[in-house]
Amino acid sequence: MTTRVFIDGAAGTTGLEIVERLAPRAEFELLILDDTQRKSAEARREAFHAADFAVLCLPDDAAIEAVALAEGSKARIIDASSAHRVDPAWTYGFPEIVGREAIAGASRVSNPGCYPTGFIALTAPLVRARLLPADWPYTCHAVSGYSGGGKALIARFEDDTDIAFRDYGLAMGHKHVPEMRAYAGLAHAPLFAPAVIPAHRGMVVEVPLHLSLMQGAGTPDALRQCLGEFFAGSPVVTVRPDCPDEVLLRRSMAPADRLELYVFGAKDGSQARLVAVLDNLGKGASGAAVQSLNLMAGLPETAGLSL
Repeated sequence: MTTRVFIDGAAGTTGLEIVERLAPRAEFELLILDDTQRKSAEARREAFHAADFAVLCLPDDAAIEAVALAEGSKARIIDASSAHRVDPAWTYGFPEIVGREAIAGASRVSNPGCYPTGFIALTAPLVRARLLPADWPYTCHAVSGYSGGGKALIARFEDDTDIAFRDYGLAMGHKHVPEMRAYAGLAHAPLFAPAVIPAHRGMVVEVPLHLSLMQGAGTPDALRQCLGEFFAGSPVVTVRPDCPDEVLLRRSMAPADRLELYVFGAKDGSQARLVAVLDNLGKGASGAAVQSLNLMAGLPETAGLSL
């Protein structure tokens, strides 16, 4: 018997990529509304009540409305928006951080943001191990392909090919900051500096560290070892043992659901740069949702993923 999955918002960037990952799989029957039905509250309500699982690929306000439409149904929900990421009634959909069992048994899962995925993977294990202080004022620099901004930003970059770099979030208070602080276990909100580059997909997230100024901080080698032990055995997250001279994003990047972490350190150990590389549409969005869906459905965690 197949598992029925309703993708609410299947025409959007995240939804389309989830469909690509699930459509070839015999375990799932996809419920996707056509253009005449996808804005109908009644059609959506019927789909929620017919589904075993639902994945919300919607703006925040629409995701909240969708949860109300699903009320009374048996559908277990994965929300790819940021509407429920710090809601205690929802399980945060980062199995490597919150535990696979938590997600497998959850009825409501909130997909992590793309930038927070990199930041939390780099910092949460080190803060838990007390190799980094929880009360430090951290900074996070990050660049992403323009697909992370949805159809409007995609159209802007593809129409105006003269854009070389887009710095944004300059008023502070980016919507990703609360989850970055909460799931990294920090006392203070990090200073988050995101930017967009003229590539469709791909993301680099960096956390620079003044280790010599941090009381009790570990050495770069100790940080790398801790991350390696924390993610040991993960089929998705890799902690790289090497320190290459450069980290590149290529415009030709194929869809990928993996996450790679680096620790670069000064020779004297006084500074370090923690770097995460991922696909903003993969482990940063659609791949993460499919990973959680697999766990919730009792299927192999990496089924349908590109690793």
